[in-house]
Amino acid sequence: MSTTGQNTPADGAVAVDQVRDWNESVGSEPAVRVATNAATVTDVDKLTLNRGAVTALDTSVSHKVDDWAVADQKRSGRCWIFAGLNSLRAAVMSKENIKDFQFSQGFVHFYDKLEKANHFLVAMDQLADRELDDRTVQRLLSQPVEDGGQWNMFVAVIEKYGVVPKYAMPETWSSEHTASLNRDLHTVLRRGALRVRAAAGAPESGSSRDDAAVVAAREETLRAVHRVLTVHLGVPPESFVWQYRDKDGGFHRDGEFTPQEFGEAYLPEDLGDYVCVVNDPRNGYNHAYTVDRLGNVVGAPKVTYLNAEIDVLKRAAIASVVDGHPVWFGCQTTAFTDREKGYWASDLYDRAGFYGLDAEQMEMDKADRLRTGESLMEHAMVFTGVDLPDENVSSSADLPATAEEIAPRRWRVENSWGDEKADKGFWTMADNWFAPYVFEIAVPPRYLPEELLAARDEEPTVLPAWDPMGALAK
Repeated sequence: MSTTGQNTPADGAVAVDQVRDWNESVGSEPAVRVATNAATVTDVDKLTLNRGAVTALDTSVSHKVDDWAVADQKRSGRCWIFAGLNSLRAAVMSKENIKDFQFSQGFVHFYDKLEKANHFLVAMDQLADRELDDRTVQRLLSQPVEDGGQWNMFVAVIEKYGVVPKYAMPETWSSEHTASLNRDLHTVLRRGALRVRAAAGAPESGSSRDDAAVVAAREETLRAVHRVLTVHLGVPPESFVWQYRDKDGGFHRDGEFTPQEFGEAYLPEDLGDYVCVVNDPRNGYNHAYTVDRLGNVVGAPKVTYLNAEIDVLKRAAIASVVDGHPVWFGCQTTAFTDREKGYWASDLYDRAGFYGLDAEQMEMDKADRLRTGESLMEHAMVFTGVDLPDENVSSSADLPATAEEIAPRRWRVENSWGDEKADKGFWTMADNWFAPYVFEIAVPPRYLPEELLAARDEEPTVLPAWDPMGALAK
């Protein structure tokens, strides 16, 4: 092997003599020596934390809708379920004068897993004409029923099965620590996928399609999935007695409810009309999009996004919070975050300066971050507050036409990571973080412009199964 350094960058290889020059040059810089001494003994995020950005943030906001304790998803990927239920529980507390209330996350989790398993097996049947190493088939096989999900998937489950109070189906160790549950479900489902494909006459089977065998393979696999879910999560209640104590100490027992009846009594009547809006600068605005094979309930409406400028998302979220309604949203929570303080700000760290790089060497716009895998939706939470400079805003009718004119300062966010960090589990987002790292919100259509709502009537453009717009569900 040559070590003479004869290669040059034009050859496509690293030139050894050039690396020697770099070693000598960088090693002589005092700033690099100081940075090296620091980074070799402590976390670089502690060294690059921008104290100015930290001191510019505080937890107070002019408009706040929360007055309850946060939930904790623990070691699970159910943020979208927690965020969905958290965005709806305020209505129960207000209606019944309850200090704190949680819907059962485990109940929704159980039926989501069961429906996802069926959705996966149906997809394996529909894709049986493709080779087993087809990219879409392999994408589905890699994560048959992971914990993640989307707003439309949340709505699909609760509209079909309803909801229950947390005491009617409490958390289990397995619902809070889902690794073993997912592992065993994946084993059952991958084996089931092979059986479905064989019965459907897949290329590797060497046989013709047998419809009865396809149905039998799917049903046997689903029964096994149901058994595994029951062992880990328990049997979902068919009915329960709804009772509670109000803020004044009064006890109420309102009778027996089925989950569907409880949903009809306490969920918004227009929940199915909520619009999922994304900001995806790779694609055209005021158009509808979906992700191939993304969903859980077979037969439910497609998981559809309306793509809009970030100002549309921001103004809609502000309007909803000002009107007293929490807002479900999806973002890249790991970007420029301090998990101890519970802060997000786009200038929270000066990493380029720490390494002595030009700022543009560590910068990309939102579209390029999505294209390269630098960014994706990875977490769902709830906006419960916003800080506005105009103290006279009492409803969305008082707001200017654009978010730029409104000029919010910061946002209050209900996370689902427990109450030990941040402001008892409520996080603070600088407004400069919203545009680059918030990707999606779900709001009633009254908060959105007509030119965007018109896209609801068009057939959505289908993005591939591996597109980052589907990452929250994976």
